[in-house]
Amino acid sequence: MDTIYTSGAYLESTQTWHTEDSPWKAAQINKIISKNHIHPLRVAEIGCGAGAILDELSKKDSLCRAHFEGYDISPQAIELAKRRENKRVQFLCGDLLSGTNADHFDVLLVIDVYEHVPDYMSFLAKCRIKADYKIYHIPLDIHVSSVLRNTLISNRYTLGHLHYFTADSAIATLKDTGHEIVDYCYTNAAIDLFKQHPSIKKAVANVPRLLFQKLSLPFAVRVFGGYSLLVLTK
Repeated sequence: MDTIYTSGAYLESTQTWHTEDSPWKAAQINKIISKNHIHPLRVAEIGCGAGAILDELSKKDSLCRAHFEGYDISPQAIELAKRRENKRVQFLCGDLLSGTNADHFDVLLVIDVYEHVPDYMSFLAKCRIKADYKIYHIPLDIHVSSVLRNTLISNRYTLGHLHYFTADSAIATLKDTGHEIVDYCYTNAAIDLFKQHPSIKKAVANVPRLLFQKLSLPFAVRVFGGYSLLVLTK
């Protein structure tokens, strides 16, 4: 599967490497960092793509002292990311978790990544020792709606997802790889970014999400989908 990221196929499929959602993702990350009173000086991101998340985070007042490093195995992604480099933000094409890289960070970002990795358990075990704090954003692909509509296989080929999670299995996976859960919350780009990506289909799907999440957010997540999990670990 690495070949779709190194060959340019993933960029061709996504066109933007999902940079349009990066300001929203950066805002969610900044919230959980600020909520837990973390003041990092070195922040790294694995699978940084076109680098827009780190670019957005570098503009946050609360992170004005931090230095940011983005890593990706895709030369096409890093070529895009290099356009965002400055004195505090740098991007490198390579594997941060390789045995030759001994760097250690205050915060490691793994945003919508480990569902793409074939050996995700070994990947997460290596992530755990690379930073004091880790922040994971995990799409929750398994829900009643996805099973009924059989969207898991289509997502495998359109989004490159090899593994699928519920909130419980995502948390269990992190615990099983030695992570200590510090904080977590649900995120919902489908609702939060609706004005940015409007459509009748999304509007119809968001109605039950909005109604049921007021009664029980976990129930809405399990039944209707469209949510991800943002997790802060040690």
